[in-house]
Amino acid sequence: MAVKLSIYEDNATLRESLHNLLSLTGDYQVIASYGNCMDVERQVKADKPDVILMDIDLPEVSGIDAVKRIRQFNREVQILMITVFDDNTHVYEALYAGANGYLLKKYISDKLVQAIQEVLHGGAPISPAIARMIINNMQQSVAISDKDYQLTNREKEILQLLSKGNSFKLIAAELSISLDTVRTHIKRIYDKLHVRSQIEAVSKALNERLV
Repeated sequence: MAVKLSIYEDNATLRESLHNLLSLTGDYQVIASYGNCMDVERQVKADKPDVILMDIDLPEVSGIDAVKRIRQFNREVQILMITVFDDNTHVYEALYAGANGYLLKKYISDKLVQAIQEVLHGGAPISPAIARMIINNMQQSVAISDKDYQLTNREKEILQLLSKGNSFKLIAAELSISLDTVRTHIKRIYDKLHVRSQIEAVSKALNERLV
């Protein structure tokens, strides 16, 4: 039985090219193609595709938001993002939303059929450049988390409260300690983090995942 596919792509020329590419063999049946995702819930429920090819930069409703909507009622359909975006934000937002794979458009003519087969067999096809970016980000995160500023548990508590926008007075009340004690801890935190202000301390704590 042919694999049923739906395509969401606002570029009509590319949408037709994808349709033609996938129709070259009898293994795939493009059952629907759309230029936007405004009615994606009804469409997916009616079409019942096995695989969805989803662009990100779509009018009105983005492809990432469409994935979120689909995942609210369907966890089984396989969704491959087909996009030009190769930055951290779009990649992680798409994967967190529930996409099963992420392909850059410049590679799809050679890799699309293979990617569809891979995702149907439980894989997570990702363009090589995106895979390398994810690996680099993971390695950087490990390097950051390995930094040890020798903060005490109390200092970490105070830093976390600072990052939530609490004043020194509110921190003192929250932890049942004096305002002077809070100030002493804050000074030690600044010294250990090598910063000179609350903004710098909070920024460093968030960027380096200290809280």
